[in-house]
Amino acid sequence: METLESLLAEHPLFGGMEERHLQILVGCARNVRFESSDVIFREGEKANEFYLIRAGKVALQLFADRRGPLTILTLEEGDVLGWSWLSPPYHWKFTACALESTRAISLDGKCIREKAETDHDLGYELLKRFVHVIEERIRATSLQLLNVYER
Repeated sequence: METLESLLAEHPLFGGMEERHLQILVGCARNVRFESSDVIFREGEKANEFYLIRAGKVALQLFADRRGPLTILTLEEGDVLGWSWLSPPYHWKFTACALESTRAISLDGKCIREKAETDHDLGYELLKRFVHVIEERIRATSLQLLNVYER
């Protein structure tokens, strides 16, 4: 039987993380499900969680006045959705919509921020891992933008 702890340990974001840190994170985690076309969060709303996508696809979108919503990236199994919970004022910079039925683990960013304030080793470990996610996301978005403007 899969437990939240085993699911977190198997996710690429948390692979190799110390057991004690995984146990802290489990206390801030829960399973969630989104149906096709569900809006997971909207640009400008409070960002107090992030998601580990277990199955399905999610579009990250920006709204352009003349064009409407523009998908800048599609995320799927194994991807991390959201890092705005890390940086004040904790507001989403994009909108996320499920493109199909999507299962994920939601992690409460506020809970994790509080835990990281008392366990700086956990905070540093998370920061190192999220820097990698952010770097990869910027690279993927840059490639997507190059694709759009080369047309």
